[in-house]
Amino acid sequence: MTYDRLVCANCASPVSEGRCPVCRASRERMQQEGPFGGLTPAALIALLVALIAVALLAHQVAVA
Repeated sequence: MTYDRLVCANCASPVSEGRCPVCRASRERMQQEGPFGGLTPAALIALLVALIAVALLAHQVAVA
């Protein structure tokens, strides 16, 4: 989830605006995590399985 959709429980404003110290800390933490920081382990495993499946299909097409 991106921080532009989150609402702060402390000040009830969007986290992306950074109105209070809690917002600013959350925004900073989420920016440091990068684009894959919010993915769950199950989503990462599913992504890995999908990439392996695509690689196997590409290999079979190249061999045939």
